[in-house]
Amino acid sequence: MKTVQEVDALVGGAHAGQVDKIGVPYIEHVRAVAAGLVPFGDQLVMAGLLHDIIEDTTWTAEQLREAGISDHVVALVEAVTNERSVPYEEKVARITGCGRDAVLLKIADNAHNSHPQRAAQLPEEKRVRLAAKYRAARRILWAAVEDRDIEAIVTIVNPSLLAELRERQAE
Repeated sequence: MKTVQEVDALVGGAHAGQVDKIGVPYIEHVRAVAAGLVPFGDQLVMAGLLHDIIEDTTWTAEQLREAGISDHVVALVEAVTNERSVPYEEKVARITGCGRDAVLLKIADNAHNSHPQRAAQLPEEKRVRLAAKYRAARRILWAAVEDRDIEAIVTIVNPSLLAELRERQAE
């Protein structure tokens, strides 16, 4: 089985040359997601690094297994991989049925995608649309796990979401 460092190198190669919606090297996004999962162990960190590899590169789940990625990590990556024919809200709801680790992985991804510094660089219309989409997803995802786990992730990835978590807890 691969180490976190080996997975990071694999992902670095797989996402080489790719940039995200705001023009930042894509590897920064997957590393930020992985950083938020450090409190939950290496398997989740690896899943964070790999979470977009099937969706955004030519890598397949089978190739990941052949490369020495554990079945658990590959299953988590598959759980959060977008399928073009599945509406986003349905995908998010489906993730909640894939277990705690899949939900934590998606929460970390959502938290980084929602980061104010990233959102501020998007055109206003897109920023407003994505903010609503990600907030709706958080309502579903956050209901599926413990608040302390959400807090651990957002404290690392996007501390601005702590206020939203507090509001939710007060309801």
